[in-house]
Amino acid sequence: MPGLEHVIVWIDHAEARVFRVGAEHAERQVIGTHVQQLHLHHKANERGSGHAPIDKEFFGRVMQSLQMADALLIVGPASARTELAAYIADHSPALAKRISAVEPLDHPTDGELVALARKFFRADDRMR
Repeated sequence: MPGLEHVIVWIDHAEARVFRVGAEHAERQVIGTHVQQLHLHHKANERGSGHAPIDKEFFGRVMQSLQMADALLIVGPASARTELAAYIADHSPALAKRISAVEPLDHPTDGELVALARKFFRADDRMR
């Protein structure tokens, strides 16, 4: 659909790369966390899950950058993508309704992300 604001966000626990993607352009924004992430390992007979706690301030800033999205694709490695989707569902139900998909994706280049977004949203727009 012409004129829709298509947004893809690639997120891990250290940063989010947000792209507003059009047919001829892509606008990039990088949002970093202020919390230093430690590489955690879960060991037998020790307390804790071995997972980093959710940085709510970071997710809040990412969510704010997505408010103008008409259609949103969230991608990334590990659990950050699903944690962001759950955070959005809890804090902004209207934005949560605009999430088209949450998909695993390792560490693509910016060009690969933009190409994926264009391909995904072409198909997504046809389904709407």
